[in-house]
Amino acid sequence: MAQGENKVILVGYAGGPAEVKSTQGGTLIANFQLATSEKYTDRNNNKVEKTEWHNIAAFARTAEIVRDYVAKGSLLYLEGKLETSSWDDKESGKKMYKTQVVIRHINFLSPRPAGESHGAAADQADYAEQAVDDSSIPF
Repeated sequence: MAQGENKVILVGYAGGPAEVKSTQGGTLIANFQLATSEKYTDRNNNKVEKTEWHNIAAFARTAEIVRDYVAKGSLLYLEGKLETSSWDDKESGKKMYKTQVVIRHINFLSPRPAGESHGAAADQADYAEQAVDDSSIPF
């Protein structure tokens, strides 16, 4: 039986800075939302813009880059995979689901906002060309 492939490519804008946590083992996890939009004309010749919000997760070194460089409005190119988790809601007892994109590669497509500083070593060229391919994701 042939194996499938689970690959997602997104280009969009960060909805805000990442929420960063650490596992008990010390692995960083960064979560944020990314907005992608499409424009089209409907049957009545009205211009429509539809925005989709994607849940994004990054681990280890990629999470560090997200923590240090992603801000609201950052234009990003992301590659990763879809992952769905489920749990039982304690209040309602219903099965709940969350689908997110676990990123393995990130590329910044917009310059860092003016006045934003992340330390002396993080200059504009480093920011614009920052790309991470994280194969150390713990799963």
